[in-house]
Formats: sequence, C-alpha cells, structure tokens
Amino acid sequence: MIVFDLKCKNGHAFEAWFASGAAFERQSKAGVITCPHCGTSKVNKAPMAPNLNTNRRQGGRPSEGPAMATKGDYERPADVQRALTELRQQIEKNCKYVGERFAEEARKIHYGEVKPHNIYGQTTPQEAKDLTDEGVDFGILPWSSRTNS
Repeated sequence: MIVFDLKCKNGHAFEAWFASGAAFERQSKAGVITCPHCGTSKVNKAPMAPNLNTNRRQGGRPSEGPAMATKGDYERPADVQRALTELRQQIEKNCKYVGERFAEEARKIHYGEVKPHNIYGQTTPQEAKDLTDEGVDFGILPWSSRTNS
C-alpha cells in the first residue's frame, strides 16, 4: 500500500491509499479518483516530503514503538486494515448512525436546527459537494468491512 498527497483542480488537498504507484496511474487515467470535497476527477499528485522510517526516537535511542502514528507506521496492508477497523469501532461507539440521511442531518446540525452531536452515514458525491459548498464541516473516511474476507 502507498499513500499519496493529492490535489484537485480546485485546490483541495487530500490523501488517498493505492495498492501501488501503477494503480494510482491507472485509476487517474480512468478518471475514477475524485476529490472528496468537490467531486472533480481532475486530480494530481501533490508534492510530498519523503517518509524516512528510521525506527528511532529523539536522542538516537531505539524505539519501543511509535510515540504517534505516522504514514510510515502503516506500510503493510494488515496494518492499514487494523487501523481502519479501529477507526470504524471508535466511530460506531461514539457517533449516531443516520444512514443515507447524512446530508440532511449534517445540515440540521450546521444550521442549528438540532443540538450538535456526532453522526456518521452515507452520502453521494453530489451531496458531499453541496455540503462543502454550503460550508458544512464533515469528513469522508475510508470504511473498512467488519470481516476480513
């Protein structure tokens, strides 16, 4: 797995995971990579700093584990899957599932029609674009399956 910093034609920056650099190129040429903020498929790689995983903490002492997760900590697909599963569990534990009503519920929170609370659900790319245009604060996350099939 590899993560690239991407930028769309409208200036939105975001990250995306790919099986390889060649997979990014194939998907980019096919126009299937879209900006999570505005939905455009005009997306290019953004400049990235190199990720050097030296496995050492400050002071040069060997690390017993990372103090904080970084891109380099998730180089194996199993590590990525584990992190996504943990993220899903935290969201399900701490947020209300609103399903396909996500855009509607997010607007109610944004415009003060209901008390702010954490929600999650699904939205179409067009609904996500509309929410962004309205200034509604939300994020799009990769959603892992509950089973490893």
